Amino acid sequence: MTESLIELKGSNFTLTVLHIYNEDPEVIKKAIQEKIDQAPTFLKNAPIILNVNGILNVNSILSCYRIITNTGLKIVGISGCTNTKLRQLITDIGLPLLLSEDQNRKLYNKKNSNTNTTEYSKTNIITAHVRSGQRVYAANCDLIVNANVSAGAELIADGNIHIYGMMRGKVLAGASGDNNCEIYCINLQAELVSIAGQFWLSEQIPTYFTGKAARLRLTNNKLTISNII
Repeated sequence: MTESLIELKGSNFTLTVLHIYNEDPEVIKKAIQEKIDQAPTFLKNAPIILNVNGILNVNSILSCYRIITNTGLKIVGISGCTNTKLRQLITDIGLPLLLSEDQNRKLYNKKNSNTNTTEYSKTNIITAHVRSGQRVYAANCDLIVNANVSAGAELIADGNIHIYGMMRGKVLAGASGDNNCEIYCINLQAELVSIAGQFWLSEQIPTYFTGKAARLRLTNNKLTISNII
């Protein structure tokens, strides 16, 4: 039997999604550099997905692509392109285009209009202590953790995240880019909190909320935190 020289396997990775809401190259460059300066260790040469939902023409996308690449970030995919013609242009240019699960489903249903499909939703529930070095990823659903989360552990979900224990690791909700997701925690001591790519490191989390029950969400595309009432 001939031994295979290569092997292709599916896997899950945590990737930051960069959403662009302005087409001015200098404004974008300055904003990205400010983010990198806030967390150089976390973002230096980091692989990212570029979401172009707020951009309307291919020339602006190309300009953004070049600017972001020049900052040192590594763009591994373009997402958020809902215009069919613009998607085709991006593909023709050779940029790596990613379609969301919902977009793939719509394309499939369009090609198979006589096929009935049913959507299912669920919640991933974890009851065991999440220890340092462990990563929990809840794909296409919410995540509930009824236990403590150690420093060095990661919680990742495409939906909301609820932690009913001490939270000392990293928690990333809305990993697929949904900015309506939220984080709920009864004892917040996190190393990093993130919703749809917007993040705070531990030193950026207001000290008032350390060890307290807190709710995190995005307001005007910025992280906000409040008490859980």
